[in-house]
Amino acid sequence: MTDRYQSPLSERYASKEMQYIFSPDKKFRTWRKLWIALAEAEKELGLPVTQEQIEELKAHQDEINYDVAIQREKEVRHDVMSHVYAYGVQCPKAKGIIHLGATSCYVGDNTDIIVMTEALKLVRKKLINVIGELASFADSYKDLPTLAFTHFQPAQPTTVGKRATLWIHDLVMDLEDLDYLLDSIRLLGSKGTTGTQASFLELFDGDMEKVKQVDTLIADKMGYAGCYPVSGQTYSRKVDSRVVNVLAGIAQSAHKFSNDIRLLQHLKEIEEPFEKSQIGSSAMAYKRNPMRSERIASLSNYVMADVMNPMLVSSTQWFERTLDDSANKRLSVPEGFLAIDGILDLYLNVVDGLVVYPKVIEKHMMAELPFMATENIMMDAVKAGGDRQELHEKIRELSMEAGRNVKERGLENNLLELIAADPTFNLTLEDLNQSMEMKKYVGCAPYQVTNYLSERINPLLERNKEILGMTAEINV
Repeated sequence: MTDRYQSPLSERYASKEMQYIFSPDKKFRTWRKLWIALAEAEKELGLPVTQEQIEELKAHQDEINYDVAIQREKEVRHDVMSHVYAYGVQCPKAKGIIHLGATSCYVGDNTDIIVMTEALKLVRKKLINVIGELASFADSYKDLPTLAFTHFQPAQPTTVGKRATLWIHDLVMDLEDLDYLLDSIRLLGSKGTTGTQASFLELFDGDMEKVKQVDTLIADKMGYAGCYPVSGQTYSRKVDSRVVNVLAGIAQSAHKFSNDIRLLQHLKEIEEPFEKSQIGSSAMAYKRNPMRSERIASLSNYVMADVMNPMLVSSTQWFERTLDDSANKRLSVPEGFLAIDGILDLYLNVVDGLVVYPKVIEKHMMAELPFMATENIMMDAVKAGGDRQELHEKIRELSMEAGRNVKERGLENNLLELIAADPTFNLTLEDLNQSMEMKKYVGCAPYQVTNYLSERINPLLERNKEILGMTAEINV
């Protein structure tokens, strides 16, 4: 269709797998599974529901007769009752017990929880795959010295692999938040119009123990540890807020990574993958723009801004519920997931194809290393008989001179030559060049990478090995 708006999140960014989770098919099939679970629970607890009725419901659970439901909704203006009617058309023997004792939120809210749970599991799968790919990258480049930056000004060296562990560490914290959320999420159950389960108390002739068991049985049949113990008509909208906050945490981490890659690509030290026939600019044919990293940043901004929506919904619900959550929820939650899905696919694709340029990295390192080596040089000069305080002042003066040569005259850094020419140091240029071994200045970085991967990341990946190995198909 070219004559109406289509969401870029579906058309360009999100995977088919994530789109299915939020599709009408998934939604309405889940409604029917919930109606079957309710009927089974009611039968097991002694209500007049027959196995024949349940089998009839199961026989048609995936055959959504949308045409009947759509026509019925035009008449009654109620989506849930339209689908109750449509299911009943297919299941004439069971139509009288479909949705027995329940309110609309029984299918609506429980389905929202189920859909978010499955979407979180897909996000988790992709998050772990990104962590795995970054771990391989970090291990491959754990020994490659590179200039580190604070305030985007040259600082003490690190290694390419050590820098990658910073990206990993952010994602591991996101994974911890996600796992905590998944472990704590529960179904609404069947709580009734105001959360009191009054209709079920009536159905079970005042037997509160059976009313309690309804929720337990539904949760078990749907594969959940339980239901929230109390609610109004809906589950607390703080659940949605918690979910989108986890997505926003991943977006923060992805955005930081994308910024670093864009800066490194500017420095020509590391580049994101670039297709053979890819065009970087319509005007400047030579350009290799970091468009995937830019897209990560753009989508991440969207997800981080999206956290405000469920916050507003949660904070403005009146008493047992109001319906002003409806339109917002069906926009903010699915689109937050679709966006983070696209972000993680991009993240995986970029890491999988990162191009490292060691010669450029070395050139940048060597341009700054003489400044960083001055403490070692000063110690060598002291060993050769020099005065530490006098040498410190001399190095300061010569460093300023070398800096002016670089910045004002466009010359190479000649600090070593200036030091060698000063008799105060009693060191030759050959002596000084021995201080220019880059690996001397990376400290414990290689060890930190090895230790972090072996103690934290490799065990995490081993525990999740069954979901590793995915690839990311994206629109370039």
